[in-house]
Amino acid sequence: MRIAVAGLHTECSTYNPVLIREPEFRVLRGAAMAKDGYFEFLTHFPAEFVTILHARAIAGGPVERGIYEAWKAEILAGLKAALPVDGVYLAMHGAMFVEGMFDAEGDFISAVRSVVGPDVLISASYDLHGNASQRIVDSLDMFSTYRTAPHIDVPDTMRRAVDMLVRALRTGVRPSLVWVPVPVLLPGERTSTQDEPGRSFYARFSEIEEPVGIWDASFQVGYVWADEPRATAAALVTGTDPELQERIAESLANDYWNIRRNFVFGTTTGSIEECVDAAVASATGPVVLAESGDNPTGGGVGDRAEVLAALIARNAEDVVFAGITDRPATDAAYAAGIGATVELSIGATLDTSSTPVRTAAMVKNLLPVEDGLLREAVVSIGGIDLVLAARRRPFHNIADFTRLGLDPRTARIVVVKSGYLSPELGPIANPSLMALSPGVVDQFVERLARQHKVRPTFPFDDGFEWTPRAIRSARAG
Repeated sequence: MRIAVAGLHTECSTYNPVLIREPEFRVLRGAAMAKDGYFEFLTHFPAEFVTILHARAIAGGPVERGIYEAWKAEILAGLKAALPVDGVYLAMHGAMFVEGMFDAEGDFISAVRSVVGPDVLISASYDLHGNASQRIVDSLDMFSTYRTAPHIDVPDTMRRAVDMLVRALRTGVRPSLVWVPVPVLLPGERTSTQDEPGRSFYARFSEIEEPVGIWDASFQVGYVWADEPRATAAALVTGTDPELQERIAESLANDYWNIRRNFVFGTTTGSIEECVDAAVASATGPVVLAESGDNPTGGGVGDRAEVLAALIARNAEDVVFAGITDRPATDAAYAAGIGATVELSIGATLDTSSTPVRTAAMVKNLLPVEDGLLREAVVSIGGIDLVLAARRRPFHNIADFTRLGLDPRTARIVVVKSGYLSPELGPIANPSLMALSPGVVDQFVERLARQHKVRPTFPFDDGFEWTPRAIRSARAG
């Protein structure tokens, strides 16, 4: 059996004014894609995989239209050259927004369908913060989404999607999709599967699947910072028994609707001032303070400096702050050199709607890299060791700190631009705090501007009734 593999994987806040451009993507093509660890699991399947192109970036603003069109054209050309194929696997995120385009995945996946024709099976894997649509469902045969947030089951989900595809091709059985859009759209920080009710809700999914009729049960929390019509929660069920799929999809959708008010933040939250005060006063440590409104892995710009200003104002000591995206300040630190003191303007270089911090800082460390875009500098401002980065990036792993000579495990206060904490930072937090800070991924989602989201949708709207109604894919028999 011959399976083509491709994908465009990113998450885009439509409120973010900064476009995601080509340098922010990690692009793999052909044999390089097949050898990458992200796709190494493909070697475990008895199939010939034709790897074409996969582009992946951390969340951000809209994708530049030109690069999307170029990669889409390259993938479609690669598919045409690979024909005949028996199947296609698409490794996606599901919340991509291309400038000037609603439902970018729908545009991409339906184009793939047009190239390979109606007889070729297509399977896709998604992040649970992706947004589905009827156009997407009508173009796919199989679908699987992450069941954990933070996402620790990415490889498992990708394997499920490919396993279904291989199973269908080996047996000749052709599954299809049934879905139920749910008018609920909550932020990931309120729907973590580490906390209730998300933990129990998702724990049931493997029990729903059975060998005959149900191949995969998936539920999309959706991506709340996308102001487009398809932004909503959704249940999606892959299988060979459409009536059973409908019952299960409607049951999952109804259960999620019934628990929608029970989703809350899984940690202590407050304003920037409240969280900084609590961190400074804490008798235990390290306090890990997540600045949620500017979280780059949620679509934030990553260049706001309000938390830094609050820490400086309180003369905070023994702080590790990783980090603020500011290429001019980072380059200035490299130009000054280790040990030098330099006057810096920090923050508000990408999104100028916030206020920068102007201060003297001593250059403590510089990451030795040749590519200027990969530069990271540690500067000391009083008792604060601040990481400046030339590019938008998260600091989620211990190694992100230690390679810069920092150890978050021994600091009194650790600040990261994040929502819920990563699997490595969560366990060291003593305690964890989340600042409900301003930014393009504002956790106060009710105050987001809504021009294109479907109405009514909870929590933006309330007091309305809803009954789940399953919809079969156009490809269902």
